[in-house]
Amino acid sequence: MDIISEEREEGEMSAGRGSALRRGWRRLLLLGLSLLLLPYLLIILYLIDFIHPVSTLMLRDLVLLRGYDRQWVEFDDIAPVLVQSVMMSEDGRFCSHGGVDWVQMQSVVEEALDGGQTRGASTIPMQTVKNLYLWNGRSFVRKGMEVPLAIAADFVWSKRRMMEIYLNVAEWGDGIYGVEAAARHHFGVSAAKLSRRQAALLAVSLPNPIDRNAGKPGRGLKRLASVIERRASRSRDYITCLYD
Repeated sequence: MDIISEEREEGEMSAGRGSALRRGWRRLLLLGLSLLLLPYLLIILYLIDFIHPVSTLMLRDLVLLRGYDRQWVEFDDIAPVLVQSVMMSEDGRFCSHGGVDWVQMQSVVEEALDGGQTRGASTIPMQTVKNLYLWNGRSFVRKGMEVPLAIAADFVWSKRRMMEIYLNVAEWGDGIYGVEAAARHHFGVSAAKLSRRQAALLAVSLPNPIDRNAGKPGRGLKRLASVIERRASRSRDYITCLYD
């Protein structure tokens, strides 16, 4: 084989490797785009009432062979006092914002820029999409994905469907998901039979359901529940998007 033939063969091999590398990058790019678009496609799919979404934590428990307790319950079979309590505890402007409470968000950003202690500004739509598609823990990457997903979900779903999904995927203890399982686990009643006090205890345990046990509340949790109980009793003007 002469020198020219060897150089030609090496060139062809190099071009082949370059082409294979480009194909590999394209596949990775397509895979990444597919993963980014999948939650938005699922948002549309979850418009269908008989589809009962699961959260990433539920999927984790299945992968780890732990199992979990979740019994889906329709929105109309959830005690209104629970819905009121959760709204007053988690997202008092739920009926008026479009997935993100920009007023609250701006306040949090200003406090952070001033060097103050940061606090959460998550709405119920933001928490719902986080539970369904993302992961726990604070990070700008997760928040950057969470905001557009929350806006999209709030645009596509009705407020009732949003609240129904949230209350059926929220974590209320180790392996306890959804309000029906939570009500039975902590109080031995169905979600439809929750009292105002029980509803308030479940609502205030949501930010940290592993450490905050609604069925065995400490003094601090009881105080918080009393505040939410009072707010829930005066929440009529805040829940117009859910109840006529």
